Amino acid sequence: MLRPITLALGLALAAPAVAQMPASLPAGPRVPIVAVTQPLPTQPQYTRVDVPYLREMMASRTGGRIEVNLSTHAERNLGGAEIVRLVRSGQADIGGGTLTTLSGDVPILDGIDLAGLAPDMAVARQIAEAVMPVANRDLERFGARLVLIYPFPAQVLFCRQPFTSLADLRGRRIRTFGNSLVDMVGAIGGQPVSIGFPEVYSALERGVVDCAITGTGSGASARWPEVSTHISDLPLSWAVAGYLVNVAWWNRLDPQVRAFLEGTFREMQDKLWELGAAATRDGIDCNIGRAELCRIHNVAARPMTEVRATEADRTQIRQIFEQTVLPGWVRRCGARCGEIYNQVIAPLSGIRFGG
Repeated sequence: MLRPITLALGLALAAPAVAQMPASLPAGPRVPIVAVTQPLPTQPQYTRVDVPYLREMMASRTGGRIEVNLSTHAERNLGGAEIVRLVRSGQADIGGGTLTTLSGDVPILDGIDLAGLAPDMAVARQIAEAVMPVANRDLERFGARLVLIYPFPAQVLFCRQPFTSLADLRGRRIRTFGNSLVDMVGAIGGQPVSIGFPEVYSALERGVVDCAITGTGSGASARWPEVSTHISDLPLSWAVAGYLVNVAWWNRLDPQVRAFLEGTFREMQDKLWELGAAATRDGIDCNIGRAELCRIHNVAARPMTEVRATEADRTQIRQIFEQTVLPGWVRRCGARCGEIYNQVIAPLSGIRFGG
C-alpha cells in the first residue's frame, strides 16, 4: 500500500531551502548554460525544483555568474527520445528525459526501471544509483553522462470500468509505454496498446482503450478522472528519469564551477526523489477526491475509486518480472546486460536472471 506523506514533507517541497545550496562561487567569467529538462512546463518537477534551482537560485547564489536558459521538451517541440542526441551535439548542455525513452540509444538504461523490478521507491533509488556508473560508461560513448537521476510518481493503472485485482484485467485493452510494460501487461492477460500520452485522454473517453498506465500525479494533471473511474495503488514502475550533460562541455568547465554544479545536482536529486514520493500518494488522493490531502495536484471534480492491491497481486507482479519481463529485456539488450543485472541489480532486487 502506498503510504501517506506527512504534511511537513509537503511543506518542505513547496519552497526549496536556500540554506542548503552549495557555497557561492568566486568571481570569474560568465557561464551560460542551456538546459532542456521536463516534458511540460506545468509539471511539479519543473515548477517546484527545476525553476527554483536552475533558473532562479543558480543565478542568485553565483551573483549572476551562472545563467541557465531553461526550457521544456514542449517548448522546444521535442518528443523526448532526442535528448541524448541533443546533448551529444551540443544543442543543449543539460538534457532531461525518462530512461526508458532514452534507452533506444543506450539499452542498459531500460534495466534501471523494468516493470515489476522495484516494489517501492526506496528500492528503486538504490537500483538507480547502483546502475548509474555502469550506464555512464555506455553513455560516454555518445558524449553524454548522467549527473542526476530521479523518479516520477508511481506508474499505475487507470481504468474505465471497475476492477478488484489483476485477474479482472484479462482481455482489456491497456495503454502502455516501453517494452517491459508491454511484456507485463501481456503476461497479465491484457492487450497492450501503444498510445502517446497526449492522446490517452481521448482514447479513454472514446473507449479505444479500457485502461491506461501513467503516474498517479500525471493522470491527475491530465484530468484522467474525467474519463476513468478506478485507479490502482500498485506501482508497476517508476518512470525513472535522468539529467545528462555533454561530456566535452562538462570537462571544459572551471573545476570550481563544476563542483558547484555537482553540489546543486545532488541537492536537486534529493528534492526530486522526495517529490516523487509525495506526488505518488498525492496523485491518488487528488484522483479519489480527498481534498484535505491533495496538495500538489488538482482534486478531481468526479472522484475515482481507489483499488488497493492484494498480496496475490504483488506476488503475481514479482513472478511476471522474473519469468517474463527480465528475460525479455535481456533478449533485447544482450547477454552483457544479463551479467550486469546479476552483478549490480540482483543483490538489491532479490531476483537473479537465470534463476
